[in-house]
Amino acid sequence: MNIQWYPGHMTKTRRMIAEQLKNVDAVCEILDARIPISSRNPDVDELTAGKPRLVVLNRVDQADPDGTKRWAAHFRSLGYAVLECNAKNGQGTARFAGAVRELLAEKLRAYAEKGQVGRVVRVMILGIPNVGKSTFINRVAGRKTAKTEDRPGVTRSKQWVPIDKNLELLDTPGILWPKFEDQSVGLNLAFTGAVKDDILDVETLGCHLMAYLGERYPDALAGAYKLPGIPAREAEENDVAWGYRLLEAAGKKRGFLISGGEVDTERMAKILLDEFRGGKLGSFTLELPEDIQ
Repeated sequence: MNIQWYPGHMTKTRRMIAEQLKNVDAVCEILDARIPISSRNPDVDELTAGKPRLVVLNRVDQADPDGTKRWAAHFRSLGYAVLECNAKNGQGTARFAGAVRELLAEKLRAYAEKGQVGRVVRVMILGIPNVGKSTFINRVAGRKTAKTEDRPGVTRSKQWVPIDKNLELLDTPGILWPKFEDQSVGLNLAFTGAVKDDILDVETLGCHLMAYLGERYPDALAGAYKLPGIPAREAEENDVAWGYRLLEAAGKKRGFLISGGEVDTERMAKILLDEFRGGKLGSFTLELPEDIQ
């Protein structure tokens, strides 16, 4: 699969981010805790160079807790502040304002020395589509200010969101990049719903996800689909071939049969993706810091 998706409005977004940087004190990047590197825009480091950075690991409820711990340590080692949260239920979001002020402590002290006590701090919020950015902003603001919808590309224009009398957020449209250099990045974005389903072969995508879960989380996969065990991977089998056999096994257990007794693997692939995205299969992290180093 060659996954590419770069709507025209994202070029405009990139330009707007570059223009607005001079108006903010810090940059907050919302990442999916399950795929912290795949859900980062590689342009952001270059675009926001020199600005203090806060990384928010969102959807920690759906990520492997051990994986989240490793990622938090990884980003802190790069000099970023880190906040772990679940924007959907608000877990961790109350610590955001404090984390920003801690990140900007030196800058705020410098303002105070100049007599600018209570100066408004402005933070740019960045994130790829469907990473939970608008939900996070609404939680932090304590009211619905940003439009949320469970599909990519909803926030199309920038908007300033006051959090309290001394803190404002600049919401920005979700931004992806023109080319996924690493195919696993495209797959991870597709697994989590950051890329539109209608541009993908769902069955092939399901095979890749099954293969990953079968390799890294075999017990959880077997338990979710009541399999007596995970069929062993043959030496010559690639991810798609092995994943297809796992789809068949799960589909058979679910009773997804079509004429001739064959398993409806496309239906099973759709169910797999829905259940994975809904957190019904368990808590998984699809990449770890050691995978990228």
